[in-house]
Amino acid sequence: MRAASAAAATPQADSNAATDAKLPRSTGARMAIAALAGAGAILAFAPFGYWPLQIASLALLFYQMLRATTVKGGFLIGWAYGFGWTAAGVHWLFIAMHRFGGMPAMLAALAVALLALFLGLYAALAMGLAAWLRRRWTLALPLMLLLVLPATWALSEWVRGWLFTGFPWVVSGYAHNASPLGGFAPIVGVYGVGWLAALCAGAVLLMHPLHPLLRSRRLAIGVLMAVFGAGLALKPVSWTHAEGAPISVRLLQGNVAQNQKFDGAHIANSLQMYREAITAERADLIALPETAVALFPQQLPLDYLASLGRYAQQSDSHLLFGIPLSDDPTRFSNSALGFAPGGLGQPYRYDKHHLVPFGEFVPTGFRWFVDLMTIPLGDFNRGAALQPAFQVKDQRVLPNICYEDLFGEEIAAQLAGSAAPATILLNVSNLAWYGESIAIAQHLQISQMRSLETGRPMLRATNSGATVVIDGGGAVVARLAPYTRGALAAQVQGMAGMTPYIVLGNRLFLGISALALACAWLLARRRR
Repeated sequence: MRAASAAAATPQADSNAATDAKLPRSTGARMAIAALAGAGAILAFAPFGYWPLQIASLALLFYQMLRATTVKGGFLIGWAYGFGWTAAGVHWLFIAMHRFGGMPAMLAALAVALLALFLGLYAALAMGLAAWLRRRWTLALPLMLLLVLPATWALSEWVRGWLFTGFPWVVSGYAHNASPLGGFAPIVGVYGVGWLAALCAGAVLLMHPLHPLLRSRRLAIGVLMAVFGAGLALKPVSWTHAEGAPISVRLLQGNVAQNQKFDGAHIANSLQMYREAITAERADLIALPETAVALFPQQLPLDYLASLGRYAQQSDSHLLFGIPLSDDPTRFSNSALGFAPGGLGQPYRYDKHHLVPFGEFVPTGFRWFVDLMTIPLGDFNRGAALQPAFQVKDQRVLPNICYEDLFGEEIAAQLAGSAAPATILLNVSNLAWYGESIAIAQHLQISQMRSLETGRPMLRATNSGATVVIDGGGAVVARLAPYTRGALAAQVQGMAGMTPYIVLGNRLFLGISALALACAWLLARRRR
């Protein structure tokens, strides 16, 4: 059996030897290359949008990992890639902690670096596991590149999306909202698109001219043609259908400076500015950003909320705005409050469910870290996982607040679990915390992926951008310039129906990944 295993591995070993002659041999050198490849991957995401670089970056990671002589080497190469990728992708957290949180610059930079090192562990585990399986199962190169590496990579991204509450920013699939792979989003979601991107990276690497097997190169070309061809064919498929009459919307962008937003000397001006913007023109739905009203209701001028409610009734408008709410002296929520015309009961209320660690809740043992910053409203309670939509004439509008739209499986679960699923999604955000950084463009791309997954339009009402209307196909159809004050008016058609992703969530992608690993094991066993 050992002799047969060694014979089976010979072509792969020959290829490794030929290629290694042209590459740095030390693990440290390969880690440096991997870190640069990870950092360069950020150019594949918004606002740059060079999506082929994401596939090329993964191919370079796989290239370096396959030349590692030990499982530890594969782990370290993956860790370096994950560090570079994350540090480049979320460097703007420094702005929130230093400029607006008051943390010393060196400490804020260290915090970003430590976060990147931590998040890099997911890529490290993916590459370490792949290296271990390669040795354990004596895998041929095509099995590694087309079955094992795509599965371990995508599964690591999925785990990153929920472990320790999750942080799935700039996961691979987001780079492909406008690429042919975006056609798969309504079926397998963002993690499934990431698996397909890794599959393409493996196929690209399998076409390397030093690989001795012509049939493997033909297989790789076939895989690429099949994936991109199917993605293009799926792009025009409509999984949902129009429901009810379109509604008119006005999305307000206040562009309130973050250092003034919670300053008592400026709050009164912001409240007046928003009230004037609301009453300037009616619309079926007028939406304001996250915490546009920055005070608890009991802290507001006595007639402020009542005057908004009267305007909703008089103008036949529906209002929805971000506001912190307090149910008792110890319970606070980051919420959206809605007033409807003719409504005699309680206002509509949505409470944010998926909170931001350190920004909206304090993880156990990290109070000291949060105390280093001056961030207001920093310890909220979670809302329910399933909450009703806001009825606006013929349409049902489901809010999500800022960071929540990173979690497509949770939005899909709300749609699947509702007796009257939403026909329009609405994200209310305040990204002024991150200044004039790429965070705004990245968050817009995330919202576009949610529209692709659900087949529903997404409205975005933000403080400083990106305030836009996204249609059910993930395309931006109207927008305001960022860092300006204004109102975006548009007509929006709600969509009903269930995409495969709404019905199955991540289960289909997880099943495909498990099947790929099982096939790799069976084929390797058969070969031995």
